[in-house]
Amino acid sequence: MNNLPHSSHQELPWRIIRLAVLLSVLTVQSGWAQTMQDQREPQLTRADTLRGMLTPLRTCYDITYYHLDVRIDPAAQFLKGSNTIFFTAADDFDRLQVDLFSNMKIERIVLDRDMAATFTRELNAVFVKLPEQVPKGSRHSLRIEYSGNPIVARRPPWDGGFTWERDKAGNPWVVVTCQGTGASLWWPNKDHQADEPDSMLVSITVPPGLEDISNGRLRARTVLPDGWTRFDWFVSYPINNYNVTVNIGKYAHFREFYVSGDTLILDYYVMPENLEKAKVTFRQVKPMMECYERFFGKYPFSKDGYKLVECPHTGMEHQSAVAYGNRYLGGYRGRTWSEAGLKFDFIILHESAHEWWGNSVTSKDIADMWIHESFGAYAEALFVECQYGREESLKYINGKKPNVLNDRPIIGVYDVHKRGSGDMYDKGQLVLNTLRSAIDDDPLWFSILRGLAETFKYQTITAEDIFTYINRRTGRDLNYFFDQYLKNTQIPQLVVETSKKGDRVQARFRWQADVKHFRMPIKVTTAPSTYEFINPTTDWQTIELHGLKPEDFRIAEDLFLVNLRLRWSYLDPALPD
Repeated sequence: MNNLPHSSHQELPWRIIRLAVLLSVLTVQSGWAQTMQDQREPQLTRADTLRGMLTPLRTCYDITYYHLDVRIDPAAQFLKGSNTIFFTAADDFDRLQVDLFSNMKIERIVLDRDMAATFTRELNAVFVKLPEQVPKGSRHSLRIEYSGNPIVARRPPWDGGFTWERDKAGNPWVVVTCQGTGASLWWPNKDHQADEPDSMLVSITVPPGLEDISNGRLRARTVLPDGWTRFDWFVSYPINNYNVTVNIGKYAHFREFYVSGDTLILDYYVMPENLEKAKVTFRQVKPMMECYERFFGKYPFSKDGYKLVECPHTGMEHQSAVAYGNRYLGGYRGRTWSEAGLKFDFIILHESAHEWWGNSVTSKDIADMWIHESFGAYAEALFVECQYGREESLKYINGKKPNVLNDRPIIGVYDVHKRGSGDMYDKGQLVLNTLRSAIDDDPLWFSILRGLAETFKYQTITAEDIFTYINRRTGRDLNYFFDQYLKNTQIPQLVVETSKKGDRVQARFRWQADVKHFRMPIKVTTAPSTYEFINPTTDWQTIELHGLKPEDFRIAEDLFLVNLRLRWSYLDPALPD
């Protein structure tokens, strides 16, 4: 899938690359001056730029197809195999960059089946010198043969690597998680979110008696002469590298069907002792699908089906093979931030939401990971709204407020593989609820959500793509909103001074925000039990209040993520105006 801009094929010297990175960071700093005062300067390294920047050695070729063919030995915690990269040349070139962690050994690289290529390595980057120049527009394959002991995940899924566990019967139970750390920790690829293959074949060979569950549809299961079994899984859609997965073990399997015009196959793979629990807990999948399809459009990977695969960690959004480890409990492993959160399994809801937000609609740069996580978290609240109503949904959303840190911006630093604050989850959900409230037009809001999911389906995008789309659909310039909530650290504060003089009660108010022209409308009390919109700016304004004491002024805090700074006073009627 061509998501990369064309550029010169000539390799930039390191000094030029470094200058480009510094200029990029300076641009970010100038636009987010206040933000940068609230956080330490990112310590940029050569590894950051090798991983995060789209240099000409990466943009010169567009990935169209991967065939990953790997033999995994749980006893030795070792894998050996190859990845064949099919690509179209975006420029004339004879050098390119792929990525594979330095602890993994590259044995051979071959262009178009029979021409040996040479390579050098720097950190986790591999610079390949082709035996001949390839012309722009031509199609080729590059087979990389490799082996090694991939890194072990210390705290999956937050730390990337393999998890080599055993189930209760003592059988090997092997999974991988690599979001953030990088898929190149276990297989060679162009490890940048901006370029996805149109489709992919994942061939995993495992010891006798075990099976592998990976992404897509199972095309073949072949017992090899040595008794090992190869599972060939075909992915029909674009897929990001970090979504490619293996799940090796002895699973119990059951299947259901979700009918919504078309028929979607729902496959569930769980530990045998949990089969009956799974049959009860996974009943949530069909109403979840119905809700998400209502708000985001049809399930985006229908040809590949939908799978939940039990794993020894908490969970991960692997495309069409969602990893599940929530212990068949309500909330997040039995805990939640509001009573409504115990009414559903958090991992099923959140990780499955990523099928739309993250897997179908993918951020080009990890700095925009908020697109995955904020919309994914907001989907949880929409499910509550579908099942239990808007009031319960608001309780669920606002239960997240104590988790908000306001430590760093939600949007990270571009081109150096730096994600933003973990606030992208809970604060991100609250920000989207605030945006919905500010737009104050639910049919339009839900049309925008579905429009985003369908317009950018199977694409990699940027924050600006999201902002431009919402501005166009609403007919408003909401950049002040996006800049304040996503590019700055602090949430806006409504400064209010109320006073009563005789029978007259007034409220004087303005926004205090990092963004100079912040002007979000907000609902406030203008009379007892009455909330109405006012339109504050960063300049002072005054309105009349009716039947309220000065200290009773409130904002609709369940609808908006803002701070209120209220000061009130009572004035002698004899005091001059």
